[in-house]
Amino acid sequence: MELYPSTEMRHHTTFRQLEIFEAIARLSSFTRASEALYLTQPTVSMQIKKLTDTVGVPLLEQVGKKVSLTEDGRELAQATREIFAILDRYTMSVAQRRGLEKGKLNLMAITTASYFAPRLLGEFAKLHPGIDVSLRVTNKEQVLASMADNLDDLYLLGTPPEEIDVVATPIMDNPIVVLAAPDHPLAREKNLSLERLAQERWVMREAGSGTRKAIERLFHEHGLTIQPRLELGSNEAIKQAILADLGISALSCHVLALHQPGQFAVLDVEGFPIQRHWYAVYPAGRQISVVARAFLEFLLGQRGTSACAPTDRRDACDANCGNQGARFGANTGCVA
Repeated sequence: MELYPSTEMRHHTTFRQLEIFEAIARLSSFTRASEALYLTQPTVSMQIKKLTDTVGVPLLEQVGKKVSLTEDGRELAQATREIFAILDRYTMSVAQRRGLEKGKLNLMAITTASYFAPRLLGEFAKLHPGIDVSLRVTNKEQVLASMADNLDDLYLLGTPPEEIDVVATPIMDNPIVVLAAPDHPLAREKNLSLERLAQERWVMREAGSGTRKAIERLFHEHGLTIQPRLELGSNEAIKQAILADLGISALSCHVLALHQPGQFAVLDVEGFPIQRHWYAVYPAGRQISVVARAFLEFLLGQRGTSACAPTDRRDACDANCGNQGARFGANTGCVA
């Protein structure tokens, strides 16, 4: 008895083949799909050939290294995503009944997020001890490259990428404050103007940094420009330059988390703090795992309680940021 094509697919198509096909359809590359799924490229090619033979029509077209879908391929890609969405909802239902006893969570974050991400991840791991967690901290360029290849569950960023279609959920306030050495002449001044600050020596992140863009945008809106004396590639290097009296800078309040009171002065400047957010990001169209969804909900439950550190102190940090919704702790390193 001859099988109809739909019956043929049910008998001979595996979920692994559909997973590989969906990855190629999403990433437009055999190489990227093999890397995202931790498979060799010959394995990927072999499974796609088997799937194509089963379906009986071409699914992919390749010109050079660029892979595109045929009309039949687009239909199968849509059907595959619908199948995976149904399975994901089922998996989530099962996991909820099991109380997230098992699973894995892979996070990737830009360097500034290292001031708070390990603590939040640790708190989540305590709530769900059966979950294996991992965190990679690196520069924004590498985070975006990993995101394009869909290698991790969630990404923590200060600015959602424009070049990749993503779902970005704000999870935490990220106020940008102006920092100076504690004995800087402006440390005790109030309501400093941007014009006055533009005359100072600045130490800044490299061009393209999200924090730097936010600072330059604010000054530009007031017809001002600032010329950095130094450009440094890390927040830690900038903090050391500030303490060496090489200039002032503006950084996320989170970079103060591990410093002692009085180590830095947070200047009282009009227009500051610049209100930004931290985002949990994942590629649009992707069905994130049950564990990733649970962690995202955990992060949303922390909003309003973990921007820097809670305290009753009324110090320079309160003066500059408290009225804007950010809260600072006794270990922020601010001048009392």
